[in-house]
Amino acid sequence: MHLDAAAADRTFREEVQDFLDDHLTPELRQAGRRTMGICSPHEASQAWQKILYAKGWAAPSWPVEHGGTGWTPMQRHIFGTELNLADAPMLAPMGLDMVGPAIMGHGSAEQKDFYLPRILAAEDSWCQGYSEPGSGSDLASLQCRADKEGDDYIINGSKIWTTHAQYGTRMFCLVRTSRVGKQQEGISFILLEMETPGITVEPIITLAGNHEVNQVFFDNVRVPQANLVGGENQGWTVAKYLLEFERGGRAWGAKLRGALAELRRLAAARGLDRGTFGQRLAALAVNIQAVEYTEQRVIAELEATGRIGPASSLLKISAGTTLQAISELSVEAIGHYAAPYQPQAREWGSNVEPVGSADELVVMARYLDLRARSIAGGSNEVQRNIMAKLVLGM
Repeated sequence: MHLDAAAADRTFREEVQDFLDDHLTPELRQAGRRTMGICSPHEASQAWQKILYAKGWAAPSWPVEHGGTGWTPMQRHIFGTELNLADAPMLAPMGLDMVGPAIMGHGSAEQKDFYLPRILAAEDSWCQGYSEPGSGSDLASLQCRADKEGDDYIINGSKIWTTHAQYGTRMFCLVRTSRVGKQQEGISFILLEMETPGITVEPIITLAGNHEVNQVFFDNVRVPQANLVGGENQGWTVAKYLLEFERGGRAWGAKLRGALAELRRLAAARGLDRGTFGQRLAALAVNIQAVEYTEQRVIAELEATGRIGPASSLLKISAGTTLQAISELSVEAIGHYAAPYQPQAREWGSNVEPVGSADELVVMARYLDLRARSIAGGSNEVQRNIMAKLVLGM
């Protein structure tokens, strides 16, 4: 693990900073600062991805032959760090970080030629059909079925907690194509268009008052068999890869430092940055330093082996709990200014005047939204099981 930046990496960081200075508008930065959940408001996320695509930087982790940058793991980390420090909008991960790699690793040549350029250019908006009302962490128990009929599958069932399905033009979906053998052996990975007849999207309003997730219903939805990725009953192999891929590459350290800097500003404005409250701020800074060192370990392992090891599970837990702690202390710092419920003022491009300062606007909503951080993207319990198995041999 190397803590000192090489000269080439310092030059690269300056190039990224110059690009962000030139292309990140105040409106995009505001969208980045007000981000909750796994990505920024849809319009801002799409607009920023198209800017990055024009530069050739939309998919740093993709292979060069598919439109990637050819950057080293450290350069990718530097890029993510600078995006966080500059308040850039967070891109939706469903296309670039999930279904794109799945198609690269398991798709046919025709699927790669058709889908990958569209993902890069933000021509499609993807959503993920994994969780079901009775199948979350126990994903292998999913029941949404796909029955063969001629050259098609007929899909019936539902998916839940589907992020940005209201904007989605396409979905990658896990469906049950067989009940023979183990549960994992009867699952397939299929791509579908959200405008296909029989698909209904119902909104779920979160505790924070946001419409980020949905429940999606399938009623005799006809999808061509050619839309399978990886072959029939091979979906679990694809799904496991994506769940591992989802845990890497977040540049958590910079995100946490930015959140702590916001908290320090709120505290200083009220004379709370010293004494007992100041000690709690210092404890958070120590936690963030530990997260950054863990990130460096993950990067070093990725550079050495090409794989993200079990330390990424530790990183997910520690970063998530630290972010939750920052949000809790932020609510405590601003007191009654956390109370107003004003979702319209938080919307991208809104001209609604908020109650209190702009920094205070998202504090309570972010606190409520982050309650799900211990579950989303693989619960903390699942992460601990991964570490117990791979590190402790349990």
